[in-house]
Amino acid sequence: MSNHPAPPLQVDAAQSQLLSIWSRSQVLPQRQVLRAKICLLASAGTPNQEIARRLECSEPTVRKWRQRFAEAGLDGLGDQPGRGRPPTYGEQLVDRVVSLTLSRPPRGTTNWSTRTLAARLGISHETVHRIWQDRRLQPHRTRTFKFSDDPRLVEKVTDVVGLYLHPPEKAVVLSVDEKSQIQALDRTQPLLPMRPGQVERRSHDYVRHGTTTLFAALDVATGEVTGRCYMRHRHQDFLRFLRLLARTYPRGELHLVLDNYGTHKHPEVQLWLRHHRRFHLHFTPTSASWMNQVETWFSLLERKAIRRGVFQSVAALRNAIQRFLAAWNDQKHPFSWVKTPDQILAKANRKVISVTGH
Repeated sequence: MSNHPAPPLQVDAAQSQLLSIWSRSQVLPQRQVLRAKICLLASAGTPNQEIARRLECSEPTVRKWRQRFAEAGLDGLGDQPGRGRPPTYGEQLVDRVVSLTLSRPPRGTTNWSTRTLAARLGISHETVHRIWQDRRLQPHRTRTFKFSDDPRLVEKVTDVVGLYLHPPEKAVVLSVDEKSQIQALDRTQPLLPMRPGQVERRSHDYVRHGTTTLFAALDVATGEVTGRCYMRHRHQDFLRFLRLLARTYPRGELHLVLDNYGTHKHPEVQLWLRHHRRFHLHFTPTSASWMNQVETWFSLLERKAIRRGVFQSVAALRNAIQRFLAAWNDQKHPFSWVKTPDQILAKANRKVISVTGH
C-alpha cells in the first residue's frame, strides 16, 4: 500500500452542491449521508486516515466510496442490487392497502384502523402500520377548516392586515374581543401536587360556580392589554368597555379590530360611535376571527391562568384573570404579524379550487 496521500477527488460544482445537501439531510439513510461526507472531504484533499477519524469509520470504507465516486459519480454512491432483506410484501399489496385506506370504512365506523384493515386483507396490523408510515397515511387524524364566504373578504383582509403592518400615524390600533362564558370550576377533591416522576393530579369531576365574560383590548404596537370582566356580553357591556377605552386612551384616533358579533353592531353602539368620531371600527371577515390578534392573548390566558385553575367563586376567577393581566402588562410585548393580504387570500381562494368540477 502506498504511503503517499491520495489526490483530491474530482467533484464538479453541481455534484458538490448535491453532496452538501445529502450530507446535511435528516431524512436520507445515514449510510448515504456518510458517503456524501466522505466524498466532500476527499474533494477538499483531506487524507483518508483523517477522513476516517473525523467520520468515525474505517479507512477501507473511505477508500471504497472514493473509488465508487471516481468510477461512477453520484450513481456510484447508491446501494448495489441485492443489498438488504428482500421485501416481505409487494407493490400489489401496498396498492390494495392504500386503496382500501382511502375508501369508505366498514359500516358503523368513521375511519379504518390498522386492525380492521388487516383483518379485511388477512395480513398483520404491523404490516398495515408500516405501509401507512411509508405512504404518510393517518386515517385516525383529522383537521378542521372553514372558508370565509364573506362577500367583502378582500376588502376586510386588506383593511385589517394594513392596520397591523402599516398602522396610521399618531393613532392607536386595538385588537378587541370578548372571551365569554369563562367558567369558575372547582374540583370535588383537593389537587395532588406534582412530584418527581409524577404529574399533578386532579379529580375528573368538578363543581361549577358560575361564569364571567372578559372584554379585552390589545394594543398591537406595545402589547399592553386593557381588560374588564362583566357578567354578560350584551351591547350594554360592550358600551361600558368602549367608555373604558375612551378613558384609557383620552387623545388621538382609535382603530378597533373586531369580529362580526352582533353586539359590536348594535344600534345603540352605532349611535355612541357617531358621537365619538375618533373611534373607528374595522371588522374581520366572517369565519376569520383568528385574524384578531387578541385571540392569541386569550389563548395564553386560557393555558396559563384558567385551564388548570381551581376557583371556588366567580370572584376568585376574576381575581386570577386580573393577576394574569397585570403580570402581562408588567412584561408586555407585541405579537408580530407576518402574513401579507396576498398570502392570506391565496389560501382563502382554495375554496374556488376545491369546488371546481371536472
